[in-house]
Amino acid sequence: MLHGVDVSSHNTSYSTEGLDFVFVKATEGRSYINPNQSVQASKARKAGCVVGFYHFLWPGNIAAQAEYFVEKCASVQGDILACDWERTGEGTCASNAQKDQFLREVKELRPTHRVMLYCNRDFWLNRDTTSYAADGLWIADYVSAGQPRIKAKWRIHQYTDQPLDKDVADFSSKAALKKWAHPA
Repeated sequence: MLHGVDVSSHNTSYSTEGLDFVFVKATEGRSYINPNQSVQASKARKAGCVVGFYHFLWPGNIAAQAEYFVEKCASVQGDILACDWERTGEGTCASNAQKDQFLREVKELRPTHRVMLYCNRDFWLNRDTTSYAADGLWIADYVSAGQPRIKAKWRIHQYTDQPLDKDVADFSSKAALKKWAHPA
């Protein structure tokens, strides 16, 4: 298992020691951009980590959110792009169809990037109706690392949020993850 974290603007300082990958929150809805994303991604790249960016999905204006994400995110070739599908601060959430549309839009806009779905176990088991996760599922379930309580194939497992969001990836090596992140 490979080890990683995901960070947002709240995590201005994080250690890359022992990490193989880092996901950085880039955008949310159609109005928020993480002001620290470039610095956070640069720190991860300098440490030799595979980098990913995620967008916190809101209901509505899905095509516009996909465009906003790919235009405002500081990604480069080989970075992974992800959709964060969960409840908003207002208690709303994008529908299953909107989640699928967003993933497809991002794949169309950035066909040379891997695109993933991030969601928690409850959303995967009780809200998802298509099992569409684009190129891979990133599942949040706060149990032992690498043992999420789902039957679906997953690529990344977020297993805790203390002291920050920690993840493991189901790849044999960092080289295998880097190769996967660069689709032909």
